[in-house]
Amino acid sequence: MNKVIGTVTTYHGDEHPYLRGHQVRIVAVLKNAAKPDIDVDGPDYAILSDDEDLARAGGVTRHDRIEVQPWIEREDRFSFVTSDPRAVDLACFASLAGKGGGGA
Repeated sequence: MNKVIGTVTTYHGDEHPYLRGHQVRIVAVLKNAAKPDIDVDGPDYAILSDDEDLARAGGVTRHDRIEVQPWIEREDRFSFVTSDPRAVDLACFASLAGKGGGGA
């Protein structure tokens, strides 16, 4: 599996309009968080901030949300504040949008 945590990509979704077109850095994967009825206290949900843990969990799927930090150009740094867009709304995972349920 390729490196995910720390990857810089572009947000292309509509859910977080303030991020649209901006560079973001991946800090964690919220496993299965995009499923409509996910129980965040249940066994199917996990916050993964390590690529090895992510690989053991099956990699990124269209059912995941990705915790990202946007790039603040005027301050030449990534924000301390994070957002959690759907994986399919990030350029590096756009190919997952048309897949039935599989991972990357």
